[in-house]
Amino acid sequence: MYTVYVYVLDTLADWELGYVIAELNSGRFFKKEAPPVVLKTVSASKEPIQTMGGLTIMPTCSVEDLVVGETSVMLLPGADTWNGPKHEAIIEKAGEFLAAGATVGAICGATAALANYGLLDHRPHTSNGQEFLEMVSPGYQGQRFYVDKPSVADHNLMTAGSTGALLWAKQIIKRLEVFQPNTLEAWYEYFRTGAPEYFFALTQALPSGNEH
Repeated sequence: MYTVYVYVLDTLADWELGYVIAELNSGRFFKKEAPPVVLKTVSASKEPIQTMGGLTIMPTCSVEDLVVGETSVMLLPGADTWNGPKHEAIIEKAGEFLAAGATVGAICGATAALANYGLLDHRPHTSNGQEFLEMVSPGYQGQRFYVDKPSVADHNLMTAGSTGALLWAKQIIKRLEVFQPNTLEAWYEYFRTGAPEYFFALTQALPSGNEH
């Protein structure tokens, strides 16, 4: 079983998580032998947070509750509040996840938090631009590993800029191996292009009676 810990903080960028959490939580396109996935929301405290879109989220656990293991997954969304000191605990925990072989996905502002902690200094990564990381992350020393793409997968670390949410989701789902490869490709291409042939290919992965 995978446990997916979704870190939530004020001004969370709603759209950046949408693709990946919807698929991991619903399991609608999972292959038959896929392990179950449980999503948990995590925050610096258990106080409610408000997203950029105005949604209120009540976290289900705190950073101290996270279990580090190869079947643990951490998702770190973008937000305008990452520079707050209270978020240092989750970034430290992200380092533990990476060292243990657990999966970490960071997008937009969350990549800056990882960069400032030195977690991007020695592995391929991306963000909203190398200059962005240099500007907002004083501790960043990973320039020679920066890759100018919407999303970059490096073993158990997936990083993305604010426009890379779809590819980031694909890379995380691929890492967890919960989709058949052809289903994942059809899913990605449908949401990328809107071409109907990919939609019909996707329906083949749905259980009978759920083709909508």
